[in-house]
Amino acid sequence: MSSDQATVYVVDDEIQIRTAIGSLCEETGHKVRLFASTDEFLAERMSGGPSCLVLDVRFPGTAPTGLELQRRLAETGVPIPIVFISGHSDVRVSVEAMKRGAVEFLPKPFREQEILDAIRHGIERDRRRLEREDTVREARQRLKTLTARERDIMLLMAEGLVAKQIAARLGVSEVTVKVHRARMMRKLELRSPIEVVRLIDSISREAEAT
Repeated sequence: MSSDQATVYVVDDEIQIRTAIGSLCEETGHKVRLFASTDEFLAERMSGGPSCLVLDVRFPGTAPTGLELQRRLAETGVPIPIVFISGHSDVRVSVEAMKRGAVEFLPKPFREQEILDAIRHGIERDRRRLEREDTVREARQRLKTLTARERDIMLLMAEGLVAKQIAARLGVSEVTVKVHRARMMRKLELRSPIEVVRLIDSISREAEAT
């Protein structure tokens, strides 16, 4: 998934701004989707690959503001990285946007390299997220192949216990623990106890995020 072509979504009511950003992104090899309002963007079906959202802060009429869209995306579990742009200097708004995880907040007019760098950082962030999700998803599938005994040993290894301690905890021989441990490590495609800890930690963090 990390090798998929990235998509850049540009939401700005000024046609000159959104088309200029869109052209820049196309020149750097990205797919581009342009929207005149946050309502238009909300009606869009997003791609499954890496992406970044370039979002103006203010919109005319009753359309959600950029901050409102950021909040709505977070509430609905859409973790797209956001680069805010704005024609108004508002420290409070920029601070709030960054606290909520925005990649960057750029005042208009901005330099081409500034917006391209911010978009690149956003796409890289999203690629890393997708790669982590892929890793956890594959690990969950491998976990399903473990026996109850292998799962018990894996969890005790994650607590830092060695074979002798695990054997005492489970009431089995140390040889039995080593046999099951070897099978468990092979099924999970892991090579060391630290990798077991990292796997459990990754799955736990993903569960907390959802």
